[in-house]
Amino acid sequence: MTAPADADRAAGAAAAVRHHYDVGDEFYRLWLDSSLTYSCAMWEPVGGETLDGGGDALAVAQERKLRFHLDAVGADRARAVLDVGCGWGSVLARLAVRHGVPRSVGLTLSERQAAHVRSQALPGVEVRLENWMDYTPQGRFDGIISIGAFEHFATPADPPAEKIRIYREFFTRCHRWLTPDGVLSLQTIAYASMRREQANGFIQREIFPDADLPTLAEITAAAEGIFEVRALHNGRFDYARTCEEWARRLRARRDEAVALVGPEVVARYERYLRLSAVGFRMRRICLLRLVLVPYRGTDVDGPGGPAR
Repeated sequence: MTAPADADRAAGAAAAVRHHYDVGDEFYRLWLDSSLTYSCAMWEPVGGETLDGGGDALAVAQERKLRFHLDAVGADRARAVLDVGCGWGSVLARLAVRHGVPRSVGLTLSERQAAHVRSQALPGVEVRLENWMDYTPQGRFDGIISIGAFEHFATPADPPAEKIRIYREFFTRCHRWLTPDGVLSLQTIAYASMRREQANGFIQREIFPDADLPTLAEITAAAEGIFEVRALHNGRFDYARTCEEWARRLRARRDEAVALVGPEVVARYERYLRLSAVGFRMRRICLLRLVLVPYRGTDVDGPGGPAR
């Protein structure tokens, strides 16, 4: 059961997510790739790979990113996978259609995103309009994927110790939700050379209200004794290029965007994408991809998780 303080936090997170993502699906369709993947792509090819993007370089880079996370959790062998922060369902669609996973669950705080996923009628997929703090699974998962949700777990008002407590609660729950051989694949923006006090006020107020980035140190402190960090990648150049490509695509269809959401919203997003790209290139922020495997035989294995 969520504690009162965490219930308030969950409500605030839901309001902040709706503020950003419920601008309208058609607006995002103008400048995202066809899968509506709204997170950092992976631009560098792996030797000899061939990925179908229909001539769209962004689509190819997003497909590469999705494959990274799906491979990390062993989607080809998985019976059940959880997607925390499932967005418009690009991971869920691949789990259901390409990998034939019998049970996939997606958590989102956006009503529009949940409706979009449900409209696809993906086999074996359940999407829930629910915060991870409130979620109780019906069984364990072989893999958990979380892309771009971790940034919304803490708020700018939280002192570092409170941030670590929240992150540790997330890792504890993931540990209990995973099978003994399960894997957590996590992607998040994080502070790099910039301190949280130096964070851009415009982005915190206008784009992601009540959201605060983690640091790598906070993530590892929260995961200590719960998860082993099996792999760690910093994709800040990937995210700089992704933001620049999104901005280019938005500029190309600016008149359509203005007709949909108005000039103020379009200008706000153009500024946000420009500032974000600069932040990644200047090493002020970074993009972390972590593959984590649970330690077993610890106190975390105690009561609180679903039956094996």
